[in-house]
Amino acid sequence: MKLNELQPAVGATKAPKRVGRGTGSGLGKTSAKGHKGQKARSGAKKNGFEGGQMPLARRLPKRGFTNIYAKEYTVINISDLNTLKDDTVVTAELLKQEGIISKIEKDGLKVLGRGELARKLTVKAAKFTKTAEEAIKAAGGSVEVL
Repeated sequence: MKLNELQPAVGATKAPKRVGRGTGSGLGKTSAKGHKGQKARSGAKKNGFEGGQMPLARRLPKRGFTNIYAKEYTVINISDLNTLKDDTVVTAELLKQEGIISKIEKDGLKVLGRGELARKLTVKAAKFTKTAEEAIKAAGGSVEVL
């Protein structure tokens, strides 16, 4: 058997109804849509209308909000910086180039303190957590806030 010989099982598929092709077909005139009304019109949609009952989307409560002033940082843990060589100047651009991060968010890089750091690095970022700052300095590196 070859890929070009594959076929659906007998009776598994059905030809689509060809409506509106004359009265002799049995599906002519109104094209199986009955007479008039919303469902007989072209482009008719019922879009969540529940016959006058309050629609489900309006019955459910609204929760939360989106803070339009929230800062968006690309976050990275100090354990991820161990792949770099000693005395490297770490920037968001370098991390993206090395493939450690996939994209730089609009507010820059934030360094978090999870894990251990075994390299002496100069890290330049928009924000640092207290533990990350302490760990970088303890490893002999330096921190620079942009």
